[in-house]
Amino acid sequence: MTRLNRKHHLALGLSLLLGFVGSQAQAGDGALYEAVAPKGSTFVRLYNAGNQEASASVGSVSLEDVSPLASSAFEYLPAGQYSARIGSQSLPVNLAAEHYYTLVAQAGGAPLLVEEPAFKSKQKALLRVQNLSDKPLTLKTADGKTEVVKSVAPKGRGDREINPVKANLALFDGERKVADLKPISLARGEIVCLYVTGSANQINPVWVKPPVKE
Repeated sequence: MTRLNRKHHLALGLSLLLGFVGSQAQAGDGALYEAVAPKGSTFVRLYNAGNQEASASVGSVSLEDVSPLASSAFEYLPAGQYSARIGSQSLPVNLAAEHYYTLVAQAGGAPLLVEEPAFKSKQKALLRVQNLSDKPLTLKTADGKTEVVKSVAPKGRGDREINPVKANLALFDGERKVADLKPISLARGEIVCLYVTGSANQINPVWVKPPVKE
């Protein structure tokens, strides 16, 4: 083999090797990073307020086997009108582009669709109260001295941006404490929702955070 041919084969081999490494790197990137939602997508998750596993489907999205008092991650799909299926029940929904929604499965009750406005601050955390009960509720510190989220009407929503903190909070009906809540830690850029279901003196408040991905 001439010197020129050896150089040609060496260059060809190096090119093939670099091409192989590049393709492996791209495959690795695909496994490492999640797919980005196309522009104009809508986002939906399932919160299971019941006492048994629940599943739901919306369009091409399936939200499977969500544990009691837990939620799925948000999944994206094209904006539009759908018939959401939650267990054996159906719910017509109109999902707008660039909006976030939670489907709520309730034990013995009709499913609900709740909007979740986006939160984009990277410096603060957001506390949100989704009051699906039949009474107005206020989120305060556990001792009742400091109001954290002002009174939220039945079927309403209340938000409060706060600095990252670990807090002991409680729900109040006026001046009367109706439920102590589990201690909660909030990180920068995080949304933590308090979902309140039930009625009268049987309210069921649950902190809902995005599930930790394995």
